[in-house]
Amino acid sequence: MTAAHRAGALSHTRRWDTTVVQAVSRPGVLDLGPGYLEPELLPVDLVRDAYATALAEFGAAALSYGADQGNEVLRVGLAAREAAASGYPCGPEHVLVTAGTSQALHLVGTAMAAPGDTVLVDRLSYDFGRRVLTDHGLRLREVRLDEGGMDPRALHDALTAERVAGRHVGFVLLNPTFHNPTGTLVGIDRRRELLAVAALHGVLVVEDDAYAELGLDGTDLPPSLVSLAEYDGVIRLGTFAKTIGPGLRLGWLVAHPAVVSGLARRGTFVSGGCVNHTTSLAIATLVRDGHYDQRLDWLRSCLRERRDALVNALRAGADDLAEFTTPGGGFFLWLRFPPGRTEDELLAAAASVGVNAAAGSRFGTAGGSAIRLAYSFTPPGGLAEAAARLAAAWRPAAGPGQRRHP
Repeated sequence: MTAAHRAGALSHTRRWDTTVVQAVSRPGVLDLGPGYLEPELLPVDLVRDAYATALAEFGAAALSYGADQGNEVLRVGLAAREAAASGYPCGPEHVLVTAGTSQALHLVGTAMAAPGDTVLVDRLSYDFGRRVLTDHGLRLREVRLDEGGMDPRALHDALTAERVAGRHVGFVLLNPTFHNPTGTLVGIDRRRELLAVAALHGVLVVEDDAYAELGLDGTDLPPSLVSLAEYDGVIRLGTFAKTIGPGLRLGWLVAHPAVVSGLARRGTFVSGGCVNHTTSLAIATLVRDGHYDQRLDWLRSCLRERRDALVNALRAGADDLAEFTTPGGGFFLWLRFPPGRTEDELLAAAASVGVNAAAGSRFGTAGGSAIRLAYSFTPPGGLAEAAARLAAAWRPAAGPGQRRHP
């Protein structure tokens, strides 16, 4: 491990408090709730050096208004990554730099839909993403999902029902790669089926791919929806929040060049250019010079170790209490509990032993009691300890009807 891959001597934890960061766990709490990286995984030294490189290379231009669509160095690098991953051509004209996924959802939610329009989402989906859309007056309709992702037949039925009711659908929002909160990876056949349904109804698909670069088992991932659709009717969202750090507020979207240029002409960009110009130049140097890929390799190994520590400890101590499937990537483990267990009871028991977790119902209609555990914010030893505490806390209240997971 090199200093460029970890936080290093800058010791960012010296100001890790609520006057600076969004949330801080109480002392002694093992926090498996938040979907972000543990402090020791945030590459302070790497980012510091990237800013120095960018300022030396671009000089005063780094502090000016940036190109509306985003600097070409970053867009070329991101396009090359998209093309390499999917095998389908992608150029800088397909890429728009954004201030992260939240800003991209805000942009798409206002540019591609109007207040009162319907957005179709997975029955379980990113809760704060939902909030961004409803804040704009969009109406969310949940669509059934199974172990393979959103059900194409259910999507067809929902789109038909919206049309019959005279309601306009703005878009379908999907999170097909290491889904938040369930960790599901949608296979290529299901991806094609969902795209076919959307195309039949003439509806835009927005692909939230925040975790797409965090496959942990070394297996090839299915092509993105945007590449399978050849950029027709799909907008794909990416972010550096999960791979470098959320404080960057930096991401991108990939779409047909006509869509990208249309979005770049909106007032948000024309008024001030690229929404995060200086930072985007710094990160562009990491992508271009290969440091980003080195960072990803190291980060994946760290997340794999954390995932395995949590999974192994739960299998050893709580195997009979909840069902779960080991996720192939991302940040989250999804636990499903038998009838008779309530989320309030489960969370209260967890809190009583100093473990924080997220209720499944926070993300939509869970269809029973479920808990999301994040392994991204806690080191391996802490995850093993948390699993042991949870098993002890949940076992006394366990009743009949328990099932073992496959």
